[in-house]
Amino acid sequence: MQSWGLTDPGNVRKQNQDAYQMEKLDRSTLLVIVCDGMGGAKSGNIASTLAVEVFVEEVRRCWKPGMKQEQIDMMMHSAVKLANFTVYDQAVQFEEFDGMGTTLVAALVRGRHVTVVNVGDSRCYAINAGGINQITRDHSLVQMMVDRGELTPELSKSYPGKNFITRAIGTEPRVLCDMYHVDVSRGDFLLLCSDGLSNTMDDQEILFEVVHGVNKQYCCRRLLNIAKTRGAPDNVTSVLVLI
Repeated sequence: MQSWGLTDPGNVRKQNQDAYQMEKLDRSTLLVIVCDGMGGAKSGNIASTLAVEVFVEEVRRCWKPGMKQEQIDMMMHSAVKLANFTVYDQAVQFEEFDGMGTTLVAALVRGRHVTVVNVGDSRCYAINAGGINQITRDHSLVQMMVDRGELTPELSKSYPGKNFITRAIGTEPRVLCDMYHVDVSRGDFLLLCSDGLSNTMDDQEILFEVVHGVNKQYCCRRLLNIAKTRGAPDNVTSVLVLI
């Protein structure tokens, strides 16, 4: 199993409010996480960095080789809950952090099985030569409108309210996360990314770069370069895992 990650402020924003981490828990288990902060220049980066640190530390503390799936699910839920409480607590205590929050998407890869959690609109994709599958579902206004048939997926990328998310880490005392279980095969890829990437590239473009691009270790750089040629109005973060 190999993994690569990259984050960049993009072409417009001076500060990078995205954060990510890749953590090897044991020989066959990898934890990866991407968070996209919000709340202004003073606090968005604090929210994302804090959420990553707390989530990873909680998983590291609880992880034991041989854990059953039910135990892993409870661990991931617990890590989300603790990350949310920590960010929310800081926002309540300090005026300069008022209103801060962050998205969160994380994947625990154990052998050929993946457990994914998400809050917000950062995404996890499963990719192989047969195609690309968006594992997570955005918690966003545009996704709600697509689900209701009020907006097509094609139009959702340019919709004025596309950046409005309906769930976030740290904005409320409690938060709901979604959890997914995916089986993968040797040679498959997982891609975790912030919306700075998914808003500038469509799924088929991502598929082509991941599967057909040479030198996989430079794939995140190629994805970033494409986002930048299209303006990169937001921070851009991607983490690629080769199973």
